[in-house]
Amino acid sequence: MSERLEESEALDAHTVAHAWSAYDRVKGGADGLNAFLAIDRDASPMVAEGPLHGVPVAVKDNLATLTLPTTCGSRMLEGYVSPFEATAVRRLREAGAVLIGKTNMDEFAMGSSSENSAYGPVRNPLDHSRVPGGSSGGSAAAVAAGIVRIALGSETGGSVRQPAAFCGIVGVKPTYGRVSRYGLVAYASSLDNVGVFGRCVRDAALGLEVIAGPDRFDATCADVPVPPLVPARNGQSRHMPLTGLVIGKPREYFPENLDPRIAVHCERALARLVELGAEVRDVSLPSTDLAVPVYYIIAPAEASSNLARYDGVRYGLRAEAADLGTMYEQTRSRGFGTEVTRRILLGTYVLSAGYYDAYYKRAQAVRALIADEFTRVFATGVHLLFTPTAPSPAFRIGEVSDPYEMYLSDIYTVTANLAGIPAMSQPIGRVDGMPVGGQFMAPHFEEAIMLRAAAALEGALGAEAHQ
Repeated sequence: MSERLEESEALDAHTVAHAWSAYDRVKGGADGLNAFLAIDRDASPMVAEGPLHGVPVAVKDNLATLTLPTTCGSRMLEGYVSPFEATAVRRLREAGAVLIGKTNMDEFAMGSSSENSAYGPVRNPLDHSRVPGGSSGGSAAAVAAGIVRIALGSETGGSVRQPAAFCGIVGVKPTYGRVSRYGLVAYASSLDNVGVFGRCVRDAALGLEVIAGPDRFDATCADVPVPPLVPARNGQSRHMPLTGLVIGKPREYFPENLDPRIAVHCERALARLVELGAEVRDVSLPSTDLAVPVYYIIAPAEASSNLARYDGVRYGLRAEAADLGTMYEQTRSRGFGTEVTRRILLGTYVLSAGYYDAYYKRAQAVRALIADEFTRVFATGVHLLFTPTAPSPAFRIGEVSDPYEMYLSDIYTVTANLAGIPAMSQPIGRVDGMPVGGQFMAPHFEEAIMLRAAAALEGALGAEAHQ
């Protein structure tokens, strides 16, 4: 594996010294981007060699680390240091990477803008008045600002791909089970994934290849071999042929009300794919319009169960009170923010007696229908799907106050989480100076094909991807 990974010379040149220089220049902390919640300026490689030796990386603050606090962007876990480390983080360290800090995020990964952190909103490096997306906005901002070339985030409904689109970088969500969730603080266990941000497709693929693979600590991690994921270089040419590749264009992801400026960039990307030899075929995923309501039943239901452990008894915040019941109530009231409270209440409601069948059970049935539609489309000979990543570019901080409107920013990403398939976003252009992302989706465990197509598109677009 190391021989394949060592091909990324530009990544190797991005040293810890470069990272700290960029951090200070762009003000990565609370006085600037607010992308980091904790940093370690004394960090150094924990192994003598490895495919990522000396490469600085950042990690979202809901992945457990031994050397830095894991707060999940919440007062509930303020100052908490884990007694163990997430498998994905450990594998980065074993590859020689240097963990320079933990990144800011929507509290407990609940949000689409990184405005819900208890420690203040993250700012988009391209325009500080705008959001970087969420919930992995800190990691996306750290990569987009040039502080690190690789960062880890987490995905429950698009929390890597949407920030990647908003910040003009690459974000990859692997197949559910491709990367261990051990040490990832649970939000919705059947939807959560550890994902990777990169400045380019090869960087993101490199990071994914390092952290992927079976893990004895996670029973949901698939015992499936990890193929080479870093796309092979095609000589000196910027163009990589895609002859024989069939790419589906789902009509439900290109509705009449899609921003025409985003549609133009998507059509340009599809045209480049055709020029590379791919065939583009119209397909249909008719249950797509049900994905957001299904997601916002299932995810809060699982969250209400997972977050029940934060009661002030075992770890984290504890409010002083005269009796146990009052202590529970005051701890959770003080420790959780508005959005987390909203989702816990919603999840508890849909799981309650009299509503379980009407909401949660029905949502699970529709989830299976959505997954079956992806399976049927891929069975027709379609290798990949291509769609917009988000319905708009990054919006301004404070601009979206309606929770439902905020939830709709995940409209093109939640389906991949519900179906458990791999998906990724990469820059394909700009609207009013802000990045637009194009999304690839692939069958289960077909990340290699997806990354190869993305690398080819990246080369074919060239500078157009940022125009």
